[in-house]
Amino acid sequence: MNHFPQAWGRPRDDVYGSYDHSHFQTNGPNQHTQSPIVTGTSVVAAKFKDGVVIAADNLASYGSLARFTDVKRLRKFNDQVVVGFGGDVSDMQYLDRLLLSLDIRENYSSTENPLNAKNLHTYLAKVMYKRRSDFNPLWNHLLIAGLDGEDKPFLASADLLGTTFSSPTLATGFGGHLAQPILRKLLPDEASVERVSEEQAVEVVKECMKVLFYRDARSMDKYSIAVIKKDGVELKEDEKLENQSWAFAERIRGYGTQTA
Repeated sequence: MNHFPQAWGRPRDDVYGSYDHSHFQTNGPNQHTQSPIVTGTSVVAAKFKDGVVIAADNLASYGSLARFTDVKRLRKFNDQVVVGFGGDVSDMQYLDRLLLSLDIRENYSSTENPLNAKNLHTYLAKVMYKRRSDFNPLWNHLLIAGLDGEDKPFLASADLLGTTFSSPTLATGFGGHLAQPILRKLLPDEASVERVSEEQAVEVVKECMKVLFYRDARSMDKYSIAVIKKDGVELKEDEKLENQSWAFAERIRGYGTQTA
C-alpha cells in the first residue's frame, strides 16, 4: 500500500499503475438556476361577459437595468387561449417552445375539439409542478386566459410551485399589489362578470398598465394587450400608453435643491 497520507486507502501507483479518476464526478454536484436573471414584470387580466382581456408590457429587465424593450410576453396558443408570462425570460422561451410543439401536435391531431383554456391551464400547472418536484423550477408566474369547453370566460394562474388559482381578475408581480385593487372595484366577484362589457374591461386594464408604468420601476409604457372572445383572439403587441407624461415632476417642490 502507498503510505503517503494523501493516498491512503488505495494501491500504490508504482505497483498497480495510476488510479483512474475518470468515473469520478469532477465538476461538483448538479446545479440548477435558483434565481432569475432577465425578467419580465406584471401581467394583468380581467374577465368580461363575453371573454377575457390580458395585458403585459414589453420590457425585460437585466436586474435593475431596463435592457430589452421589445420582449412580447403574451403568447397566443390557438383561437381561444392566450398565455401571459411573468418572471424569467429564458424559462418563458422554454415554455414557448413547449407550447409550440403542443400546438403542432394539436394541428395534426384528428380530434375535433381543440384544447381550450381550461385544458391548457391544467397542462401548464402539471409542467410547473413537475419541475418544482425536480428541484428545478421554471421561474415564471403564468396567467392563462380564454374560453373553457362551454365557451365561458376562463382565467387562472399557475406559479413556479405549481400552485393554481382562479379569479375574475388576476395580476402577477407588482400588479398583485397595484393593479388588483383597481380591477376589483370593477369586478369584486364572479357574479359581476356578466355586468362588465368589453370596453369597460379594456379601459380598466389600460388604466392598470398606466399605474404600473408610473409606480413599478421594472415596467415601461409600451405593452401588449389581447382580447379573447368566442370569435377569436385580437392581439396587439405594440400599444403605447396614452396621455402619459413625467412633466408633472417639474412642478414638484419642497425637497432637494428646489425652492418653492
